[in-house]
Amino acid sequence: MISLLTRLFIKNGEDVNAPATRQAYGMLSGSLGIVFNLLLCAAKFTIGAISNSIAVTADALNNLSDAGTSVITLIGFKLSGKSPDTDHPYGHGRIEYIAGLVVSLFIVLVGVELFKSSVDKVLRPSAATPDAITFVVLALSVLVKFYMFLYNRAIAKKVHSAAINATAADSLSDALITVAVLACMAVAVLTRLQIDGYCGMLISLFILYTGLKSAIDVINPLLGQPPEREFVQRIESIVMAEPPIVGVHDLMVHDYGPGRLIISLHAEVPANADILVAHDAVDNVEKQLRRDLNCVAVIHMDPIATDDEQTAVLHKKISEAVKAIDPAITLHDFRIVQGPSHTNVIFDAVVPYASRLSDDEVKRRIASLVSIIDDTLYAVVEIDRDYAPQEGKQ
Repeated sequence: MISLLTRLFIKNGEDVNAPATRQAYGMLSGSLGIVFNLLLCAAKFTIGAISNSIAVTADALNNLSDAGTSVITLIGFKLSGKSPDTDHPYGHGRIEYIAGLVVSLFIVLVGVELFKSSVDKVLRPSAATPDAITFVVLALSVLVKFYMFLYNRAIAKKVHSAAINATAADSLSDALITVAVLACMAVAVLTRLQIDGYCGMLISLFILYTGLKSAIDVINPLLGQPPEREFVQRIESIVMAEPPIVGVHDLMVHDYGPGRLIISLHAEVPANADILVAHDAVDNVEKQLRRDLNCVAVIHMDPIATDDEQTAVLHKKISEAVKAIDPAITLHDFRIVQGPSHTNVIFDAVVPYASRLSDDEVKRRIASLVSIIDDTLYAVVEIDRDYAPQEGKQ
């Protein structure tokens, strides 16, 4: 069904990096959520009233709240697709994250209310009179909700959307709620035991966990999280494939919403390279990054000495020495300035955020290690932090 609707309503559905395509997928997900949840709400509310089941009626209201979150998702994707303007020159893409956060808060609210209702049912159990139609409708509801979970998860993975992923998690939670309601009703019919309150408490705790996890998933990009390691590797492979570029550092990825990325980095080129050739290479890389990753790229060109043996030897020695401080520390912009009594060794040291050492302490330790290599060397160090950390980066 989703494949058919995608072909009918989404043009260029495979170009998931395009903001217009992501918006179309998000609006499709929201629209289907509204339709399915309203139908489920109407069916459950009817059978809940007929069977005098508070649990089924509560499940119906839960579906009504899900329809509301689908409306929020729909509005969020619609607004996030607005073009940049004077007040928002980077676009409105982060509205999608805000919509995902609101959906997550709705999930938490449902979990809290369900827990309160479940405690009340434990203290004051009430008998329900379910019939065969009740069980059939609830079973169909489980299938519909699980289907909603599957298609929302598929869309979320396709367009990398935290908001739709939160909706998928909510659909799975709803399916489990309905399964619990079914189980409790079956036990009540067969044994006369009223355990729906206890089942509701367990399910509500799972819903709370799901909502909080979904909230964290959308709060992180709002606060500013590092890019995925695979994305960093793609950037570096594109940059390094263009001669005469020989190195990359100071990579930063600014996230202004899905499909709205600004990349900045420093590209190292040989100091003796033709400046026009090197500049042309940087231009080519910026265009390829824009074309392949649908981002804006800004590259600063750093000349480095590649034919100076003394510089190369010192760079290697000091790079190995600083690993005694932290194996993840890397050096760049390495150069030497010789004087009559001593030699300045000038470089930037990239220190991971996980390091507990202060910048001053790292500088002091590096200076000490450099002086051990040669007491005529004087380290002039600038500390950088790694905005795009990678596992196993050396």
